[in-house]
Amino acid sequence: MTHRQHVLTVSTTGKAFHNISAQVQALVTSSGMTTGLCTLFIRHTSASLVIQENADPDVLKDLETFLAQLVPEGSHYRHSTEGLDDMPAHIRTALTHTSEYIPICEGQLAMGTWQGIYVWEHRQRGSNREVIVHLSGQ
Repeated sequence: MTHRQHVLTVSTTGKAFHNISAQVQALVTSSGMTTGLCTLFIRHTSASLVIQENADPDVLKDLETFLAQLVPEGSHYRHSTEGLDDMPAHIRTALTHTSEYIPICEGQLAMGTWQGIYVWEHRQRGSNREVIVHLSGQ
């Protein structure tokens, strides 16, 4: 079994979904692995990873609207050192994922037709987010 690790830097522009499917697939392709597992881990506490609909952008908009209503920004949190959006971003990350696991089959990420891999930025301002991509397989 072979292991490969890469750090994928994603420059976000504020609250939004950033599709990283093509970059992750490119790493799988360049590894030469045909069977295995792709593990993704985001190294942040105010952004998350999600596998979600990649065809209709309304799905992503509805998810953002829902989470904004569930975890509103404001001055009612104790932690506000980095701004009024910081604590809600931490809560949103706790409710979503910081890691994802995707099988590799025949050299491809074994995702469904309508699935994409996203970094979900929960802060108002953009940032450089690091995603560790660990590939295991043969």
